[in-house]
Amino acid sequence: MKKLIALAAVLALPAFAISPVEMSHSARDYRMKHEREIVGELVELLTLPNLASDATNIEKNASAIVAMLVRRGADAKLLRLEGAPPLVYATLPSRNAKMTVAFYAHYDGQPVDPKQWATPPWQAVLKNPAGSIVEVSSHIDPESRLYARSASDDKAPIIAMLAALDAMKSAKAVPSVNLKFVFEGEEEAGSPHLRAYFDRYPAELSADAWMLCDGPVHQSRHMQLYFGARGVTDLELTVYGPLRPLHSGHYGNWAPNPIVTLTHLIDSMRDTQGKILIAGYDDDVAPLTDVERDALAAIPNIDDDLKRELALGRTEGGGKSLNELILVPALNLRGFVAGHVEDQASNTINTEARASIDFRLVPAQTPEKVRERVERHIAAQNFFIVRENPDAATRMAHPNVVRVVWGPGYPAARTPMDLPICRRVANVITAAQGVPPYLMPSLGGSVPMYLFQRGNTPVVGVPIVNHDNNQHGANENLRIQNLWDGIEIFAALFTNLR
Repeated sequence: MKKLIALAAVLALPAFAISPVEMSHSARDYRMKHEREIVGELVELLTLPNLASDATNIEKNASAIVAMLVRRGADAKLLRLEGAPPLVYATLPSRNAKMTVAFYAHYDGQPVDPKQWATPPWQAVLKNPAGSIVEVSSHIDPESRLYARSASDDKAPIIAMLAALDAMKSAKAVPSVNLKFVFEGEEEAGSPHLRAYFDRYPAELSADAWMLCDGPVHQSRHMQLYFGARGVTDLELTVYGPLRPLHSGHYGNWAPNPIVTLTHLIDSMRDTQGKILIAGYDDDVAPLTDVERDALAAIPNIDDDLKRELALGRTEGGGKSLNELILVPALNLRGFVAGHVEDQASNTINTEARASIDFRLVPAQTPEKVRERVERHIAAQNFFIVRENPDAATRMAHPNVVRVVWGPGYPAARTPMDLPICRRVANVITAAQGVPPYLMPSLGGSVPMYLFQRGNTPVVGVPIVNHDNNQHGANENLRIQNLWDGIEIFAALFTNLR
């Protein structure tokens, strides 16, 4: 009888139970024997341009990732909506698993200006710590960096997950939960179709918990988890001057200068400390919970180190730390176009000036409320709002005319940090790495987390890439050690989230 009981107990266990630290060590052993292949697979994926608007190359990216998943034994396919980049979807069920956990990343990237890059953005280049280009070899200096668009944001997590599956197979380990993988192709374009995907494919996109594998680790290089993300909405503003360019000597101080007009409008919206001056803008902001405040207090303040790293003589925020400030609403002026400077400068009053703004939202703000309050503020500054380029009659009928064009947006979201799955993720990573991760109430950037929370589904952010990766800018890069760490973290999570 005792033998039968023992046998039943064994059969109830996964095929090969393995602890987080054992799986982490096994993943490290596997990686050390396959560094060339792992980085080579990432290099190959990075050669594919991945703008969401480039349908041909987006399709190539999606198909390549499906093939990679199929080679790992996953049931992978493309989910489709007309006019949208395909959603890569894969499942890897586990016998006797009691829950399903979905892992999300995105395979599209930000636009590039090749002239600003030291190397071609779609040609992955590995540089050693001294900055010299080196070949991908069987043993790579972990402080080397791989340069290419999306090297870190967000193709590195995809490759880390795939390598983690390889490491599990090598260790004869199996997932402790049913795994789903969902890789989006237009996150950098604001995820305009993601809601429709959730509506069209509710069964495929259902899970007991989601892991969002986007964003950087802490600026101290310490692993962090985040449980929320700021929402976002963006705005394009155009103000108008004379119908044709005018000589600034003949017409200055008489014809309104659109550069001056627009800079004063922006100045009325935000001060030099980052405080938003729009009436009622913060009215809907939900306060942090006690748990969130305690977690925030436990994260070290590294602002002085960051100021040295970035050569900053001051910071905004009235003395608050970076960790505090990424949890409040923000207005960022991301671009300004008007006239010319230096050798191209001319003594001219220009016909128009344009600005591009992004608003970062926190719980419980919504894009709709933000847009309403921003437009009310603009109108209060004596501006007449239009949606298309105004004709001459409209420009003459109003002292100040501004064209307002809003982009897609989505609200902020936050998962309670003390849920069992949240604690389990933190405990697995603590066991795997030997030190606990920092627990951040929200990511500073924006991810459409609110969609993953349908039905109060828990969502945890599990970022792996380096903070100094030039994310969204020229010379985007991935520190190789971050890729190695990510493989170990994902392998431990795949096998221990029961």
